[in-house]
Amino acid sequence: MSRNRKTRNYFEPQRHPDHPRPVTRRQLIAQGFRAGTASVVGAGVFSLFANPRAAYAALAPDLELLKASCGIATQGAGKIPFICFDLAGGANMAGSNVLVGGVGGQLDFLTTAGYSKLGLPGDMTPPVVSAITGQDHVDQTLGLAFHSDSAFLRGMLTNVSGGTATNINGAVIPARSENDTGNNPHNPMYGIARVGAEGSLLGLVGSRNSDSGGNSMAPVMMINAEDRPTKVDRPSDVTGLVDTGALVGLLSQADAVKVLESIQRVSDMKLQRVNTKLVTQDAVIKDLVNCGYVKSADIADRFGDPSSLNPSIDPDIVGPSGIFTQAEYDSDDEFRKTASVMKLVVNGFAGAGTITMGGYDYHGGRRAEGEVKDFRAGRCMGACLEYAARVGVPLMMYVYSDGSLSSNGAVDNTVDGRGKGEWSSDNQSTAASFFLVYNPGGRATLLGGTPALEARHQQLGYFRGDASVETSATPAANNVNLLVETVLLNYMALHGEEGNFATLFPGHGLGSTTLRDSLMAFAPIVPGTI
Repeated sequence: MSRNRKTRNYFEPQRHPDHPRPVTRRQLIAQGFRAGTASVVGAGVFSLFANPRAAYAALAPDLELLKASCGIATQGAGKIPFICFDLAGGANMAGSNVLVGGVGGQLDFLTTAGYSKLGLPGDMTPPVVSAITGQDHVDQTLGLAFHSDSAFLRGMLTNVSGGTATNINGAVIPARSENDTGNNPHNPMYGIARVGAEGSLLGLVGSRNSDSGGNSMAPVMMINAEDRPTKVDRPSDVTGLVDTGALVGLLSQADAVKVLESIQRVSDMKLQRVNTKLVTQDAVIKDLVNCGYVKSADIADRFGDPSSLNPSIDPDIVGPSGIFTQAEYDSDDEFRKTASVMKLVVNGFAGAGTITMGGYDYHGGRRAEGEVKDFRAGRCMGACLEYAARVGVPLMMYVYSDGSLSSNGAVDNTVDGRGKGEWSSDNQSTAASFFLVYNPGGRATLLGGTPALEARHQQLGYFRGDASVETSATPAANNVNLLVETVLLNYMALHGEEGNFATLFPGHGLGSTTLRDSLMAFAPIVPGTI
C-alpha cells in the first residue's frame, strides 16, 4: 500500500531523528541550518596567457621599476587555477553521479544489487539500455564517465557549452570518509598554496572563520598560519577587497593614476632631502613611505575600474550572454557565491578557492531532494568550467563531501525523484571524490598508453561488486589525509612537477615513485606555469 508523505521544502533545514541535535557550525551547515560559504587561495595566472586583463594600462616606466623592489605582485605564480566544492553533510558521488566500477575502471560494472545500494534501480544501471533513448546509461561527454541521468551532469551541461565540454576530462577516487562531520581533513587549500599558488591580490580566502575556510578541516600538517583564510561568499566581499579611495570617483581612472604617480614622485624628491636622524632605520622608513605611494598608484591602475573585480557586472557571468541570467543570479545566493569565487580564481586575483554548499545530509526524505540539490551543485560546477573557458585559462575542479549515503531500494517516482532509489541512511563505505580538468589547449590526456591502463588512471582505486570502497586499493581509499595528498599529487602532475612531491611533502604517505605514478591521472597540460 502506498503511503502519503508531505513533501518538504528541499532547501529548508533537515531534522533527522537518527542524528543528534545540531550544535556545531559544521553540523548546522551539513543539515542546512546555516549556508556554506566560499574560500579562495591566492594565486595569479591571468596575465600569463590569453591576457584577460589586457585592458589595464601599465604604470609609468619609473614606477613600474619600483614595483618589484616594493614586493608588489601583479601576476602571481602562474599555477593552474584550482576550485573545490565542499558539499557538507555526505552527498552521493558514486554511481548515481560519477560512475564507479571494479578493478578494471569505471566501466567494469558492479552488481545489480550494488547499483541499487547506489540509488539506481535495475532498469537504470549503467549497462542497461533505456527503452526511451535506446542508449545505455553511460555518458562520457566530459571525458569522465557519469550516469546519463546524473544530476551533477545535468546541472553542469546546463552551463557548459559543447566546445567547452570537449576540452574537459576527469578522474574519480573511491575513498571512505566519516559521515556528518567536519573532522575529515578533506580541504587541500594549504597544500595547493605550498605547491606554489600565490596571489596577486590576496592569500587564502575561506567560507567561515575557520582554519580551512570550508566545512571540512585541512590536514593539520599542511596548515600554515600565515595563509589563514579570509571570508568570501558574495560579490560585496570581492569588491571590498580593494579600496581605491575617493580620487578614482572624482577623476577618470587614467587621470587618477597620473595624479597618484605624480604624488609618488614629489614624495620621493622630498624624502631625499629629509634627514630622519635614525641612522639604522632611515632607508627603511623612506622605503616604506615610498612603496606606500607606489602601491596606491598600482591599485588605482589595476582596480580603479569597478568591473575588474565585481562579478555582478561581468557580462560573461551575468546577463543576456552570461552563464547566469539576471533573474537566476539575483534569486540564488549559491550562484552569487560561486560567481564571487570563480571571478577571483579564474582571473588570477586568487589561485584556488573553496565553495562550501550546505544541506547535503539529504537522506531520509524523497530522492527528489537529493536530485534537486545535486542539480544546483552541478550548475555551480559547470559555471566554473564555462567561465574558465570564456577567460581562456585551464582549471582543476575538485568535489568532495564528508561521508556518503545509500539506498534501501525504495523508488521515488515523483517528477523530481526521476524513478531512482531513495536515500535511506548515511553510509561511508560508498564514498568517493572526483576532479575535472578543463584545458583550453585540448582534453587532458590520460596516462597509461592503452585503453585498459587509461581506465585505471581515470579511476584511482575501485569498488567491490556490492558497491563498497575497496579500502586496500590505494593509500587514499581509507585515509582522508592521503586522499588530499593524492589530489595534490595530481595537481602537481598537471604542471609536470610530480617529481617535487616528496620534497614539498616530506612526510607523505603515498609510497614509492612507482606507487605514486599509479595514482596520477593525466599527463602535464602546462610546463610548470601557464
